[in-house]
Amino acid sequence: MTIGQPLPRPDGPAKVTGRARYTADHTARGMLHAALVTATIPAGRITAIEIDAALREPGVVRVLTHRDMPDLGGSAPGGKANGNGNGKHDVLTGPPSAQSFLPMQDDEIRHEGQPVAIVLGETLEAAEAGAQRVRVRYAAAEPRMPGPQSWSALVPAAVKPRDSGFLFGEVVFEKPATDGRPPAVRVEASYFQAARHHNQIEPAAVLARWDGDALTVHDSTQHVYGVRQVLAARFRMPLDRVRVIAHHTGGGFGGKGWVWPHEVLAAAAARIAGRPVRLVLRRADQYSCLGYQPRVAQHIALSADTTGRLLAIEHDAINTTSISDDYVEYATDASKGLYASSAIRLSQRVERAHVAMPTPMRAPVEGPGTWGLESAMDELAHTLGLDPLDLRLVNYAERDPATGQPWSSKQLRAAYEEGARRFGWRERPRGARDGAWRIGHGMATCTMGTFRTPSSAAIRLRADGTAVVETGTQDIGTGTLTIVPQIAADVLGLSIEHVAVVIGDTVLPEAGPSYGSSSAMGVGAAVLRAAEDVRRKLARLIGLPPDGVEMAGGRIRRTGSGAGVAITDAMRGAGVSEIAGAGRFDPEQHGKGHAMRVFGAVFVEVGVDLELGLLRLRRAVGAYSAGRILNPRTARSQLIGGIIWGWGMAALEHSPLDPRLGRFVSKDLAGVALPVNADIPADIAVHFVDEIDELASPIGGRGIGELGATGVAAAVANAVFAATGLRIRELPITPAALVAAR
Repeated sequence: MTIGQPLPRPDGPAKVTGRARYTADHTARGMLHAALVTATIPAGRITAIEIDAALREPGVVRVLTHRDMPDLGGSAPGGKANGNGNGKHDVLTGPPSAQSFLPMQDDEIRHEGQPVAIVLGETLEAAEAGAQRVRVRYAAAEPRMPGPQSWSALVPAAVKPRDSGFLFGEVVFEKPATDGRPPAVRVEASYFQAARHHNQIEPAAVLARWDGDALTVHDSTQHVYGVRQVLAARFRMPLDRVRVIAHHTGGGFGGKGWVWPHEVLAAAAARIAGRPVRLVLRRADQYSCLGYQPRVAQHIALSADTTGRLLAIEHDAINTTSISDDYVEYATDASKGLYASSAIRLSQRVERAHVAMPTPMRAPVEGPGTWGLESAMDELAHTLGLDPLDLRLVNYAERDPATGQPWSSKQLRAAYEEGARRFGWRERPRGARDGAWRIGHGMATCTMGTFRTPSSAAIRLRADGTAVVETGTQDIGTGTLTIVPQIAADVLGLSIEHVAVVIGDTVLPEAGPSYGSSSAMGVGAAVLRAAEDVRRKLARLIGLPPDGVEMAGGRIRRTGSGAGVAITDAMRGAGVSEIAGAGRFDPEQHGKGHAMRVFGAVFVEVGVDLELGLLRLRRAVGAYSAGRILNPRTARSQLIGGIIWGWGMAALEHSPLDPRLGRFVSKDLAGVALPVNADIPADIAVHFVDEIDELASPIGGRGIGELGATGVAAAVANAVFAATGLRIRELPITPAALVAAR
């Protein structure tokens, strides 16, 4: 049995030796290199673009501006007409498009870093040199910038109606009170989280090639089918004339989940030039014209009786978004699904500004949401004189608080208990010191929604006892290339070395995106069904009951019987060289009438040196209820990575925006603090509760990739309070913040 075994990654050697080919590794005959010229102002219009000097640069072939671009359905109303004379457009206004606004369709500037020209060169050096010589003149307008870091000073706006269902949920939710008791205690506070960027190892890249009216694209993406859909719509062509390939994506974290303007512009440039075009964004471009997690402000009020039982949760959230589109960071969702409160009132608003469009970032929604909610819960526990863990147990939700539906599975009590035991929570010392370091302990609940997408897979079992799995999912480094062959090998009775996997191409069976912690459930279930289909067909081939067989050790036999027949002998004896099976996962067929979430608890110990303003993570324990764990090794890696991600959110990561220039201050890794090895202790323990959730998916698992990143920031801030008595309500917790709060 391979499912549940801690098998190593079969793709590991290819990645560490450089044999794995990423998007920027691909070339095409006659390929041109592209470099972007980006706007230096946040708002206004282009009055002139001087390109002659760039064209004189050796190796520069062409410079494209908005005047060269075809109508791609992306300018504002009143811009380029689509032929009907009214200036309106059939634009994509939501996912998989990151935004409806497409640059280089007119002369309007909506954010600093917006692409305004594309330089095409025979070499990358020529294109970049040419881009330096393009001169753009502007008529600047007064930009709208995000307001000050104060809840009362923010000027939010209601979410535009067309965006109210923007992927995640409701912008307003209210569960009326059923208990008329007046609260004994009420805590109320505002919490702030800074904007921060994804910083993947591989920058976004795309190689576009036209063959007549057919388009082939290599793309660094988390969803090849989403790219195909958007390109087909933008270029007004059939889906089957667009092929998108992404065998390896060098990190995503949500930043490559949706389709960004550079992907469309590269394809347009290739069509205009009549040659393939490869565009690899510079690191600075990643900070200019791609998404990021927006600044989020939250105001939370919790009312409770003397036992700590919640009588009301009030949670309002405001996040920054672009001037053209509303991205909604549904931070209130955690408050809708975590605790059994008598009344719940939630609202989401946005603050529009002349900034680049935000996007989901690893653990969107509940990542920011648990920062606010779990900090407020700690404040409530302190006010009531309760242990923070006991307060959470008092408010344990046996059913979904918002809908009243039963959970598909929930073992959070066991996670609380085991996490606390392993950490020593009940025995933790108060007021401990280690030289100049004040030691504090904090905890928080972790949770994420269960995001399920339809997926398909095909498997071919060969007469030599090997198998090939084909599915259009993507590899973003999360372990997909490990668990997919594990599932197939488990059903077909093969060793994992005998199962090959082909992924990342829209010519393959369509699979869902690699975000939202959805791959294991969707793709894994489709592979399971495809393998079962193969097994049934092989059973019929040799006269065995299709649903009464099992496969192990390269053989097929009646369930519970003897040695059985070797796969190779069975297929050769029947004169069959290959058996093909197909499988599909449809979330509508699983778990109807049930609420689904993943849960956990994280416990941390920190050290604080108030004289120097230093904060250090000393140890952490996370315990999680996430359904069946397909590979404990890759799952543990995911959760440890999530805890580190949460530590970065808590103590380091911040992309400050200069309101005078309308741009992020730092646009490279030299000016941005991220967790490195020296920041992370070796003492990080991860535990999974024994659980199988077949209502969520046939494989019994739920998503884990983002769960570990939730709750950590609040646990850290709660530990800082325990160590120092300082209640920090703004992230990241910097040395300046600690010194100022003394």
